[in-house]
Amino acid sequence: MAQCQKRLMVLHSVLLKGYCSIIGVTADSALKSIVQRNYSSGCTVRRSGDIWNISYKFSPPGQFSTQTSLPKLCWEGSSRTILLEKLETHLTDHRVDEAWETFNDFKRLYGFPEKSILNRLITDLLYSTDSRWLHKAYGLAFSMSKEKSVLLGLDLLTKLCLSLSRAQMSIQASMVVRLMLERKSLPAMDILQVVVLHMVKTETGTILASNILIEICNCFHQLKMNKAHSQKLTKPDTVIFNLVLEACARFGSSLKGLQIIEMMAEIGVVADAHTINIIARIHELNFMRDELKKFKKHIDLVSAPLACHYRQFYNSLLSLHFIFNDIDAASALILDFNRCRKSNLVQEGKNETCAVPIGSAHLRMGLKLHILPELLEKDSVLKVEGDENLVMNKNGKLSPSNKAVAKLFRGYKSQGRINEFSKLLGSIQNMLGSSSDANLCSDVIDACIHIGWLETAHDILDDLASEGIPKVKDSYMSLLAAYYREEMFNEGAALYNQLQKAGFPMDVSNTKKDISIRRLDLVESLIQDMEEEAKLVPTPINELNSSIYFFMKAKMIEDALKTYGRIQDMKIQPTVLTFANLVYGYSSLGMYREITKLWGDIKRNMNKDDGKSMAYRDLYEALLLNFIRGGYFERVMEVVAFMMEKGMYLDKWNYKSEFLKFHKDLYKNLKTSDHRNEVRTQRLEHVRMFKKWVGIARR
Repeated sequence: MAQCQKRLMVLHSVLLKGYCSIIGVTADSALKSIVQRNYSSGCTVRRSGDIWNISYKFSPPGQFSTQTSLPKLCWEGSSRTILLEKLETHLTDHRVDEAWETFNDFKRLYGFPEKSILNRLITDLLYSTDSRWLHKAYGLAFSMSKEKSVLLGLDLLTKLCLSLSRAQMSIQASMVVRLMLERKSLPAMDILQVVVLHMVKTETGTILASNILIEICNCFHQLKMNKAHSQKLTKPDTVIFNLVLEACARFGSSLKGLQIIEMMAEIGVVADAHTINIIARIHELNFMRDELKKFKKHIDLVSAPLACHYRQFYNSLLSLHFIFNDIDAASALILDFNRCRKSNLVQEGKNETCAVPIGSAHLRMGLKLHILPELLEKDSVLKVEGDENLVMNKNGKLSPSNKAVAKLFRGYKSQGRINEFSKLLGSIQNMLGSSSDANLCSDVIDACIHIGWLETAHDILDDLASEGIPKVKDSYMSLLAAYYREEMFNEGAALYNQLQKAGFPMDVSNTKKDISIRRLDLVESLIQDMEEEAKLVPTPINELNSSIYFFMKAKMIEDALKTYGRIQDMKIQPTVLTFANLVYGYSSLGMYREITKLWGDIKRNMNKDDGKSMAYRDLYEALLLNFIRGGYFERVMEVVAFMMEKGMYLDKWNYKSEFLKFHKDLYKNLKTSDHRNEVRTQRLEHVRMFKKWVGIARR
């Protein structure tokens, strides 16, 4: 009886809103009059929001009647119809506030209205300029998914995730995409591209977008393997991979980038020119020179007009050559910038994909990434620029920057190979041409003189003169002036006699002038390179990391551990990549217990600033997922606490899904009292803590 009375009070409140607006009286006075006519004279009526509370001195009648009140409201039809008409009117007039209020009235009485009404309501909420309505639309959609999911169509969810992503509500947008993925359906590919484009503008959005892309790939792969399954899921295209990979490179999420590259190879998405440039940046961040070198033979064959678009690829590869202190490889790469394309003519119909192995090329079961180097989407929304710090694009031709020349020079000088550098300098000069704005030889000599490396400048000058390189006369005079300025009279006199014998016209007055440096940026590059040298990660760790990566991909665990042991014996500080290679290798073999042991080493080698790195966040997330799979929930909560302390974003949906995938019924019906063993009791408590944290309801 009490429930019935409460329902009728809500009904009266709803109906009176329309009634009172017509007759010009307040809802309070109208409802109070109705109630008092149906109850004893001793009743009192009070309002709390939309609910009316009735108190009385005497017992109320056994039957509450509304027959005397309804006719006076002057509405035709049932209250349900009246509310629907009112809601439709507000939606037609785009009065969002009134529509939302009427919808809530209807839902309290009758539940959700028809699908078409809900679609119109959510659409109006999404088109509102007030961001609070976006939150209400999102909340309404998820309440529908839990209470009556049949009302949620793909079109409506598509509109919702698109609007949320545009508003930079990446967390909510990701939840909607995941809701669609649970139904084994996704928006049209062009819509999904726009959603991802907006999400990856932020660091958190990039974390979510990369995790969602991995989830989509896993779902696609499972449906593909299950041939009897009637549902089909369109696999993500190259553009979506490019957007996520570029964001990973931009925010430094290098380890997640590697995972995305492997996923791309696994589901068979072809990489275009944009992809290859982004992959180059990710491999550079991970110091994976051997992996990047595999692409070069394919890139060298692209047509001459397309070569300039691979500036980022050559920039990253050149950077890795310098990091590994491989001066010969760096020199050869610079000379290859344009040389190999002079006679290259692309045959029509030669646009075929090439396969680049991931890990060892000799692995039978190894992944291979298919690439199409000639494919360049010029109208793509993705802009892959990068920094022109080592390789420049001048009028469609690639050339080394001052920073690259400075690194080459210092590398050859430190190895006592100035003669070889001089020949290389002459070759680069010939490649650039003899224009006055490209006199690299004079620039290098002038920089040496400015820094005070006079003997080195003299050696280079003599080498260039013997090679017949023009335009070095001014540099000779600059060197002669520097000798006299530094009071190196013997060297100055020897150079003076040398120039006279060579027939150089001499102007003694110029020897007293200071050198005028035309290219101070080259001098600055030399000085900066000397300052940065001490900050670089030692080459041995990069080479050892490459070995661990190779061994783990080949499932050669013992060799990988021997290499890791060498790092410890040599007292070299392991890097995030060292641990990541070991974790991913163990994970591929399901060796979760070994990962728990490795976690101890990671904690011992962590620095205070490690939490600020996105690469370390990728590592911690990999640890977290592997501990969930292995059932080590004490370690799970330990990593969670650590990530929270470092202010890292935690994707709870991802961890919840992983738990349900591996441990859906873990301790489902057990209680703490059922465990006499203290260890198992603690384990149960950690499982409960985790389930509470990710929002898994208790059963």
